[in-house]
Amino acid sequence: MKSLDRIMRTVQAFGREFSRKPALPEARQVPAIGVALGGGFARGIAHVGVLKVLEEERIPVRVIAGTSVGALIGAAYCSGVSIAELEQISRSVRFTTFARWTVSRYGFASNDRMVTFLNRILRVKTFEELRIPLGVTATDFNSGEGVVFHSGSIVDPVRASCAYPGMFLPVNIRGRWLVDGMLSYPVPAHPLHEMGADRVIAVHLKGQWSKNGAPRHLFDVIGQSFAIAQDMTRHLWLGAADVIVEPDVAGFAYDDFKRSDELIRSGETAMRQALPEVRKWLETPAEVPVPAKPRRMVVRPAPMAAD
Repeated sequence: MKSLDRIMRTVQAFGREFSRKPALPEARQVPAIGVALGGGFARGIAHVGVLKVLEEERIPVRVIAGTSVGALIGAAYCSGVSIAELEQISRSVRFTTFARWTVSRYGFASNDRMVTFLNRILRVKTFEELRIPLGVTATDFNSGEGVVFHSGSIVDPVRASCAYPGMFLPVNIRGRWLVDGMLSYPVPAHPLHEMGADRVIAVHLKGQWSKNGAPRHLFDVIGQSFAIAQDMTRHLWLGAADVIVEPDVAGFAYDDFKRSDELIRSGETAMRQALPEVRKWLETPAEVPVPAKPRRMVVRPAPMAAD
């Protein structure tokens, strides 16, 4: 009888084990991906192409930070403006959409027209309402300190981020005079980590403003000086980026809004070349620590042929 009992218990235990559902594999968490959109005036339209590819390929973007034109495009996208709408807007804007010439000791133009423009295109008006968290950078004119806006009204921080020194008047927010975020955050990769990003795609609009050596006017002098400064300070943000995307924007003027389709294509081309590296992140659990000095991929597409 004891032998029979042992056999019965063994059979029952085997049956329970056989009927037990197999353990499901532990779900992997997708790392929080952030996109840093650098400055570049009209050349920043290339950002639309970068965002277009990320959306088409269903890359989950969790946070965005923008400097100058990157702040403007980032604000529109995070507010709910579609890629198709951004493409259409890019084709219709001109310098006078954002700016008006003025006589002032602080600059040659005011970007106060941006208030009307942003109020027209933005789906929401505060950072708290955005569908994707956004950081907008600016620079305190008096202290040189970098400022990152995450809350409150969106419009004035974007204006401040776009206040190109020498061209646009500084913008006063809460008693602080602010100018272009490019002075402190040429590519806002560091703020993304502070906002919770595990991996960062940094979009750098590298390109000379003066093609033939001789500047055409004052804005070429200012723009080329900024381009030189950006190259000299590249190391300040490079370490915070995992993939650096550099659309081919050489040869585009600061106000080349009429070439928006070419600029969007340049952004698409550069982002598609970076996709294999970005897709690897989606295969890696978020809990795996990011190396102190991660291997970075820099995407520099070959120059595009003119249409």
